[in-house]
Amino acid sequence: MSGLDLQGVSVRLGDTDVLRDVTLSLDVRTIAIIGENGSGKSTLARLLSGLVVASDGTVRVLGLDPVRQAAELRRRVAVVFSNPDAQIIMPTVTEDVAFSLRTEKAPRHEKAERVAAALDRFGLAELATRSSHELSGGEKQLLALCGAFVRRPDLVVADEPTAYLDARNARRIADHLLADAAHRLVLVTHDLGLARRCDTAVLVEDGTVTAVGAPERVIATYEAGIRW
Repeated sequence: MSGLDLQGVSVRLGDTDVLRDVTLSLDVRTIAIIGENGSGKSTLARLLSGLVVASDGTVRVLGLDPVRQAAELRRRVAVVFSNPDAQIIMPTVTEDVAFSLRTEKAPRHEKAERVAAALDRFGLAELATRSSHELSGGEKQLLALCGAFVRRPDLVVADEPTAYLDARNARRIADHLLADAAHRLVLVTHDLGLARRCDTAVLVEDGTVTAVGAPERVIATYEAGIRW
């Protein structure tokens, strides 16, 4: 499985160059993207998940062109946002997880088995019939992860998935994201402790990548440049 390859990539949104001349080639399982607010981190994540299109340069994600092979990329990549309310659609927990499998060609019983297994894995089985919109913040983010993982993606792109959670729930979400070797992970985060748990870190500053490598080294570079 190929990783991520960006060559001379720029993204212009309206009149703003959000990303500029980004070149990045990585073939590791877990990647943390760090940087200040407004640096372009989230735009980079959206580019990798096919939600934003490059204005210049070439992009390959898992060997796929996000423009010419958009449908295949959507099938193989799952996205998790900071606010789970942006992802929760259906009225009950079970229905919301099942909604993620709506486009898959599989027998109904197989889909039901996958949904049940995913609910059990994320500790949501007892909440299966609950209103998905009445869950706690931590439960909602677990539901968002459950809906992403039930698809069995090759790549999960998570944009600040622990931003609105308390320490206990943040740890639960992080453990789920990092523990499963069946998928790759691109994680946008301000949590430097979480970034340290990844294989590689990428520092984004003012719309461009300024450091790539071992998390400790990249985080040290980031912290050295922070104006306290």
